[in-house]
Amino acid sequence: MSVSETERTQSAPSLLVPEKDPRRWVIFGVVSLALFMGSIDQTIVATALPDLQHELHAAVNWSSWTITVYALGQVIVMPVAGALADLYGRKRVFLTAVAIFTTASLACGLVSNIYVLVALRAVQALGGGAFMPSATGLVADVFGQDRDRAIGMFTSIFPIGGVVGPVLGGVFTTYWSWRGIFLVNIPIGIALVLAGRVLLPKAETRSRRPKLDLVGIALMATMLLGAMLAITDLGGGSGITAPEFVAPVVVAVLAGVAFVRHICTAENPFVDPRLLRGRQFAAMNAFNFLFGAAVLGFGALVPLYAETRYGLSALSGGTLLTARAVGIMFVAAGVVYLLRRLGYRLPIVVGSLVIAAGLLALGFEPPFGTPYVWLALGAGLTGIGMGIAMPAANNAALNLAPDRTAAVSGLRGMFRLAGAITGISVTTAVIAQSANPGVAQGHVFQVFAAVVVLVLPLAFLIKDHRGSW
Repeated sequence: MSVSETERTQSAPSLLVPEKDPRRWVIFGVVSLALFMGSIDQTIVATALPDLQHELHAAVNWSSWTITVYALGQVIVMPVAGALADLYGRKRVFLTAVAIFTTASLACGLVSNIYVLVALRAVQALGGGAFMPSATGLVADVFGQDRDRAIGMFTSIFPIGGVVGPVLGGVFTTYWSWRGIFLVNIPIGIALVLAGRVLLPKAETRSRRPKLDLVGIALMATMLLGAMLAITDLGGGSGITAPEFVAPVVVAVLAGVAFVRHICTAENPFVDPRLLRGRQFAAMNAFNFLFGAAVLGFGALVPLYAETRYGLSALSGGTLLTARAVGIMFVAAGVVYLLRRLGYRLPIVVGSLVIAAGLLALGFEPPFGTPYVWLALGAGLTGIGMGIAMPAANNAALNLAPDRTAAVSGLRGMFRLAGAITGISVTTAVIAQSANPGVAQGHVFQVFAAVVVLVLPLAFLIKDHRGSW
């Protein structure tokens, strides 16, 4: 998930502190380090998947859960963490999140079983997902009227994490062990807890405490978990009539129906049903889900593809995601500046076509040069396309309900992450059933390219807009 999605998901009343407070930049540094650590862990595991498979004797469809379960946990915990920060204070939630993340990282680095590792990654996600809402509240408290600029600076942290994560993962797996990708968090987490206890201010909490929609959260988590289990079992060799596949499908469907009924009747639902109805909201939500599946989901598997099809090292495979992150950063700022002139549809269409071209390039064998150069070009091309399309898609969703910015942003992030989880789960299921996993994944990339092109008509159902919203 990008920062623009997560930072708008949580909004909380700010306790204004004088702008000249000398602590504000130190506090910004403390919370930024936590965000950086959390963003790295979104991509650092991707380069270690082959090593995880080998040492833990795990199938690819189960080792990929170390990525998808982290995203699932973040989908669930982000909105919850914002409410908890209001209930119990930003500092308390932030320090608790750091402690959970650090302890889970230590446990992840010591496990010898893939199923235990997946469970611990889910716990780690509870801490990592709570970083953004609590950190946003802390910065808003100490920066006062400049809080929007300070929070906006978070945008630069996540792309940097996307650049550093795969490279760092490649370094650890090449020169040490995959366990290092988790153990490196321990000294950073301890330093954050010690610094946070001394430096972070104790914020006031709301006198009127909001109620959490625990039922809605549980139903959505059950729905996603059931779907993921079904796809994983199918990839592991279960037939569509096998109980291992049918049972989670039934659970997912029942939970999904119950979730929809619940949000339509609950007083304060986890997801506002008004943001799911109507042609434009439906089109935007469908676009975000498919975009997440085809564009965000594939990125986590690029290093695995480079290693299994072309025999590249973990370090080389990790730098391919760096090429994608550089592509995003290279064009996104310029596109944001031009959005008021271009509107939303043109960047979405052009960016999506560029992404499709990059995915096609990744799916075919290199017609020239080395495999690494060809893959870097394809990954960089998808990054450029994402930098063009995503700012426009983000603003198009927000413009549908300018007075519901936080809710729309949270919904957008949820659909994209759910799509990414689905894309990764389906891809690894296909790979697990293939006699030639590298070639099979190349074909999946070609299918993803077709999906990106086929969803473009949805962009024309979304209201175009020029100027400020």
